[in-house]
Amino acid sequence: MKQNISRFCISILFFAVSFSATAQEETPKDSVKLKDKYGLRLGVDISKPIISAFNNKIKGFEIVGDFRIKKNIYAAVEIGFYERDTEEDYINFNSKGSYLKIGGNINLYQNWGKMSNEIYTGIRYGFSTFSQTLNSYSPNFDGTYFDEHTVSSNLAFDNLTAHWAELVVGLKVEVLNNLYLGSSVSLKKIISQEQPENFKNLYIPGFERVYLNDTGFSFNYTVSYLIPIYKKNK
Repeated sequence: MKQNISRFCISILFFAVSFSATAQEETPKDSVKLKDKYGLRLGVDISKPIISAFNNKIKGFEIVGDFRIKKNIYAAVEIGFYERDTEEDYINFNSKGSYLKIGGNINLYQNWGKMSNEIYTGIRYGFSTFSQTLNSYSPNFDGTYFDEHTVSSNLAFDNLTAHWAELVVGLKVEVLNNLYLGSSVSLKKIISQEQPENFKNLYIPGFERVYLNDTGFSFNYTVSYLIPIYKKNK
């Protein structure tokens, strides 16, 4: 499901890049002073509600924002909520909580004319406060002497926290005046976390799946709108 959504969103972004370049390929006359727009850009991650619509075990939303500080430097923030019911070998559990990520991006793309697109890299500090509920588990016995059975527990572990760092690579394309489509991939590493006794954090809101060595990755697809506050000459 995630792969199909990813391919669809990537196709839209490639089309948007082509459309943006074609629509703005005419270079303005030298006598016209071009200006860069500076302001607050707000949007949402559209991948999460799309996934939630097809998978009732996942719920979440994320609001994204950035503010242009200098020509190629942006302050960035993401805030959201995430809930997931997970059933794996021998265990069924629920993860639920909110998160905040703050950091910055550097735009590596050289715009021409009136274009205002980005191909960027950035860093984030992430923090999440969440709960884990162990719904049921099946004891894993060696051999087949004992019959497998499921134990219902409904053990709740509240007030858990996690801190992590992210490396982000992504792009944003202006498809209409001040309206942007975007996509990014994040590589993550946990700095510190609280875990229930005898129960490892397998999913953390904002971090998502925790892999070996406390690493992880995630993606997002965004629609955002720029609120221009002032302009500077290019």
